[in-house]
Amino acid sequence: MKTITSVVEQLIKHQPYTEDALMRKIINYSALAEDFQPRIEKELGKPVNVGSIVMALRRYYPQKRVDERMMRDLGDIVVRSGITDFTFLNSNTILESQSKLLEETKTIPKAYLTYSSTFHESNILVSNDLTDLVERCFKEETCVMVKHDLSSLSIALPANNSKTVGLYFYIFKLLAYEGIPIFEAISTSNYFTLFLEKEYVNQAFALVNEIKG
Repeated sequence: MKTITSVVEQLIKHQPYTEDALMRKIINYSALAEDFQPRIEKELGKPVNVGSIVMALRRYYPQKRVDERMMRDLGDIVVRSGITDFTFLNSNTILESQSKLLEETKTIPKAYLTYSSTFHESNILVSNDLTDLVERCFKEETCVMVKHDLSSLSIALPANNSKTVGLYFYIFKLLAYEGIPIFEAISTSNYFTLFLEKEYVNQAFALVNEIKG
């Protein structure tokens, strides 16, 4: 059976920034209750007093899903600039085009190339000096998007990061609060790389470095 308390809990759980504000005790309970009121009344099918919602909010105990000590275990941060991002539609020949690119770059010293793929698209991130090579190797493919002059932050992740709930959310939240858009994100077992427009990279580096303590 739904109650005011249970509906309030569900609303908060689907609004992580709200939960964070409650945890930090920087939110106006009355204003939040008024904002929640129409949705709670719709869920319960009856009028609900704002005061009752305020009481439910005050009783709510935010679940601390991220152990902030894990943030201090983040490893080195490597910054790279001058990156171009290509996105191509997948096709029957996309792997052949990828193979051509890998063959061409294997003899280029310190060539930077990152490749990822989803069901519909393939993404290639390369240093700016390889853009002509990508265009040549993928000339038969359908290019959806090209973005030049990106920068990246590669972060070494702590041990057991795959079992840490909210690790990525904590980083994304930090950047979102500061108004820093993320153009692309790629992760492996032990590293997490953010691709940003170059005007944001210094600020992003300072923020991530700060949470390491």
